[in-house]
Amino acid sequence: MVAFLAPCQMICGRAFAAGDDDGFVQLFDGRSLAGWKVSENTASWSVKDGAIVCHGPRSHLFYVGADDSKPEQFKNFHLKAEVMTKPVANSGLFIHTAFQPEGWPAQGYEIQINNSQQDPVRTGSIYNVVKNFTPPVKDDTWFTLEVIVNGKAVGVAVDGRVLYEFVEPAGVTGTRKLSEGTFALQAHDPGSEVHYRSIKVKRLP
Repeated sequence: MVAFLAPCQMICGRAFAAGDDDGFVQLFDGRSLAGWKVSENTASWSVKDGAIVCHGPRSHLFYVGADDSKPEQFKNFHLKAEVMTKPVANSGLFIHTAFQPEGWPAQGYEIQINNSQQDPVRTGSIYNVVKNFTPPVKDDTWFTLEVIVNGKAVGVAVDGRVLYEFVEPAGVTGTRKLSEGTFALQAHDPGSEVHYRSIKVKRLP
């Protein structure tokens, strides 16, 4: 079930509250990729002016925490990230995923980040699950992406505007579903450039 909601409504039993940063922990130190692990094509990732920049062939950057042999796991959470897309960029933020050395992540859901690339599925969508065809923001502008997962519900907001609530139906099989896992950022192709900064998360009960 997908519900498209007005701003400031409760979602997933939680509220997207502007300016409420209590309990959030930064996942990116603003200087390096410490705590993150790159899959294929490591040159697709760099840190510049306090932001993670993805620009190059397909690659994924997985959050692992202090010990990459035992990545941190997240189930219920509220994630915030500041994002900027360059024209014709395509990227994504994976949730409930797991490190793999190559290929598109097989576990979890991808929150799409794309405001002008030829793929019509735009920023905020859950790829192949919830499709938003209207870009909520413009390229070359920083925006805040928020994702709340609470049980079987996923809520997504952009710049404080709630886009929808998706409740995963019973009986979903395979690995593309809610379970638990880590986060990953996507470098999609050499023509895509996306910047990420202030990536922070709060665990929920």
